[in-house]
Amino acid sequence: MSLEITTAFVQEFSANIDLLSQQMMSRFMDRVRMESQSSETQFFEQIGATDAVEATSRHDDTPRVDTPHARRAVSLSTFRWADLIDQADKTKLLSNPTTEYAQSAVMALNRKRDDIVIEAALGVSRTGKNGTTNVPLPAEQKIVVGGVGLNLNKLLEASRRLNEEEVDPDMRRYMAITSRQLQDLLEEPELTSADFAVVKTLVEGKIDTFMGFTFIRTERLTLDTNGDRQVIAWAEDGLLMSSGSNDITRITEREDKNYSVQVFRQEQFGATRMEEVKVVEIACLEP
Repeated sequence: MSLEITTAFVQEFSANIDLLSQQMMSRFMDRVRMESQSSETQFFEQIGATDAVEATSRHDDTPRVDTPHARRAVSLSTFRWADLIDQADKTKLLSNPTTEYAQSAVMALNRKRDDIVIEAALGVSRTGKNGTTNVPLPAEQKIVVGGVGLNLNKLLEASRRLNEEEVDPDMRRYMAITSRQLQDLLEEPELTSADFAVVKTLVEGKIDTFMGFTFIRTERLTLDTNGDRQVIAWAEDGLLMSSGSNDITRITEREDKNYSVQVFRQEQFGATRMEEVKVVEIACLEP
């Protein structure tokens, strides 16, 4: 065969564009209280507990019980994503990546939503008449690291703290952990054989519930100042995410960029902790 035959070989290139491994969907949406918002700042009203007054005699004065009122403020922040696709690049790539860029934009904003909820869970909440009073998560809602990772005792402690505050037992409870905390649970010596079997299926993704909590795996949990992972346990209505109504997606040509195609996505959202007793921070050692 002629040695020149290689000049006739057809060079083939994949026309597919693969999205690299990344968190695609928000892990917290629909696991917190979801609200819509049409103003820059919105207040969500709250009513506290009261006590009944015992009658001391017939025809005594009607008691007046002052019902405590409170509110939480949520301000919307605007988040944007944009990138350009040069017209010449479309030819070089042998594929139009516009769709993949749009998907990448949505996924980036989904991850940003999770970051905002995590920040709200562990940071300060704004309360008071004008939303100017900052309320941090109190020390009694924090489980110290104790030199260990996530273990059975910490799970029991988180559950106890929610129960002691009379958090509605019918409200779904969640716990956000990383893959490291799943490993910690598998290595927990105090687990019974039945518990170990449950945790193993939890790691394998076959179930998501253990010890009364629905587990959410996320690798976006923050580290505290000591380098310990801040695991979060909460009742569903203890955290709130509010979304604006003017989300924007545009795929347009830019005259000022040699008619490159710009993929643009904008969303507005914010979050707050609605009630301190419904959120527990669990510090977990990570080697």
